[in-house]
Amino acid sequence: MGQAHGPAVTVLRRIVRRYLMAGLLIWIPILATVLVVRFILDLLDQTLVLLPPGLRPQALFGVRIPGFGALLAIVLLLLTGLLATNMIGRSLVRVWDDLLNRIPFVRGIYGGVKSFSTTILSSSGNSFKKVLLIEYPREGIWSIGFQTAAQVPSVSAQVGGDHVCVFIPTTPNPTSGFIVMVPRSQAIEMAMSVDEAMKMIVTLGVVMPHVAPALPAAHPPAQTLVTRERSPGSLAAAATAEEAGAVVPPAPAP
Repeated sequence: MGQAHGPAVTVLRRIVRRYLMAGLLIWIPILATVLVVRFILDLLDQTLVLLPPGLRPQALFGVRIPGFGALLAIVLLLLTGLLATNMIGRSLVRVWDDLLNRIPFVRGIYGGVKSFSTTILSSSGNSFKKVLLIEYPREGIWSIGFQTAAQVPSVSAQVGGDHVCVFIPTTPNPTSGFIVMVPRSQAIEMAMSVDEAMKMIVTLGVVMPHVAPALPAAHPPAQTLVTRERSPGSLAAAATAEEAGAVVPPAPAP
């Protein structure tokens, strides 16, 4: 009796496992997205401390409004950008930079973060605009990296040759990783966007970028056959050369 129910139990387990996995594939991305968005909103809600207590949503409406801090952060960013783009704002930013750069411990952190953010957010820079494939950590093993600097003069002066600086992120957390100096000739530029490469890294290689099928090679144009008058001796020599696989040059024009 137990043997009769064995196949049915196995089939039932497979069906339950199949439906369970299908449900997990639906809910895991949704829950992860909700948790990340909630964390970001809670973090941005900390900007409400800039408002007087009487102007905060909880005091005005009696309830906490999630996301109000994000709206306030966007308004502050717009006002800061508007202020920093005129002459008075640039002068104030310059004074603020000089003040922070005079503090011994703070200037290292502030200068490094500002240089990094300027390089990343600048539309004219080349950082994180190219996805490179390099042999790392040893020959024969390839890793995905992002070009952070197109020129490394100090390294090139020491070891010779043209080098690029490449950031190799770790998976599934791409905020940490390694920087390596690679000869430009050994860095292969990939035909994928930074977003596609980042998805590949975060998903442990499960989500692979779409690769367009290679187009068939175009047929070479047909050679134009030109008939010229040749002597019987030249025709015989041409026939002998063709049988030997040699290339017969065309007869000179009369």
